Amino acid sequence: MRQERNNIFAGIDWITVFLYIILVVFGWVNIYAASSNENSREIFDFSSRYGKQLIWIGLSVPIIIFVLFFNSKFYEKFSSILYLFSLLLLAGVLVLGKKINGATSWYNFGGVGLQPSEFAKAFTALALAKLMSDRQYNLDLLKNQIKAFVIIFSPAFLIALQPDMGSVVIYFAFFLVLNREGITLAYFVLGALSVLLFLLTISFGITWVLVISLTLISIYVIYAAYKNKRFLRFNLLRVISTYIVTSIFIVGIGYTYNNILEQHQKDRFDILLGKIKDNRGIGYNTYQAQLTISSGGFSGKGFLKGDRTQGNFVPEQDTDYIFSTVSEEWGFLGSSTVIILFSLLLLRIIYLAETHTNKFGRIYGYGAASILFFHIIVNIGMVIGILPTIGIPLPFFSYGGSSLWGFTLLLFIFIRLDAHKSYDW
Repeated sequence: MRQERNNIFAGIDWITVFLYIILVVFGWVNIYAASSNENSREIFDFSSRYGKQLIWIGLSVPIIIFVLFFNSKFYEKFSSILYLFSLLLLAGVLVLGKKINGATSWYNFGGVGLQPSEFAKAFTALALAKLMSDRQYNLDLLKNQIKAFVIIFSPAFLIALQPDMGSVVIYFAFFLVLNREGITLAYFVLGALSVLLFLLTISFGITWVLVISLTLISIYVIYAAYKNKRFLRFNLLRVISTYIVTSIFIVGIGYTYNNILEQHQKDRFDILLGKIKDNRGIGYNTYQAQLTISSGGFSGKGFLKGDRTQGNFVPEQDTDYIFSTVSEEWGFLGSSTVIILFSLLLLRIIYLAETHTNKFGRIYGYGAASILFFHIIVNIGMVIGILPTIGIPLPFFSYGGSSLWGFTLLLFIFIRLDAHKSYDW
């Protein structure tokens, strides 16, 4: 047993590791296809983007070993410190960071960029797991729900100041964790209604949506009062509050859309909702990505034979739009295989999380799975045009060291926690 304790690979779930390796390797293959050309095919050209990605992959190995070096109790004990450290990094980047593409999201170390928001997700998952695994923690209590929301949205707030709204969206993934632990479905209903009101307001304007919403509320109130004569007597304050909150929310959406959002952000929603069509301007990336995906057909054009990929028709194709490379060169079969691999990874994490006797490990596992799930859904949805372009990476596929290291850290902390199940540390 002591020898096994000293072996950092003892108890490791090799199925999860194998899925990770396949995704990283296939991701690099597609980065190579998207960033190389006929004049530059040298694999070990470290001045190229695919060459730099090889370096990031190679440096992931010491990160993995470092993560596995500590036993699971370390992550549980120091989760709060790691979380506070991530908040410090997020606050620091606002002052010391480098502005790229309009967002101050990166530290620059001698030409090498590091994006702290990619690591903050793992540390937030640890902090949330620590909070909710306490024996005295009861998620049914409002004060405990507020504590969870503070942990979730504190880093999201700092990221919004950069601003990097794509990364902010990912923090809503933690509501899936809260749902697993028993939070009321009312939050999901409220969230769905909020999204619906947002889309309707920017589509049809404040006046129409406000009139229709208040009319529907009135119809419900009249019906409830008809069925129960004492309804208004006991719910008058709640009814008035519903009218006020709904009105403020709808007017707030209109004000935010018209006065706070940047024009390119408004354009993305307008394109998604079909209000405008701009395949040469703001909608160019998505339009070209859709053409590239459809050109792949069923079996694809073959590795390095995607003429649209090789012709650089899709900007940033090796980062946010890497899925279009997969679809063109490997076709429906290849893109489906990628989705299946991601699905297998998510299912494996959830299965392992459910077998945890330690609540901390289970909650963190769901946190890791939820973050990966949101990234996959939002990125692919963005590329195929059913979600607005918000610029978040596809896990293990998109070019970038911070992205790869962040997802590696997220996954291998869970692998370390999972290995704890078999041994008495």
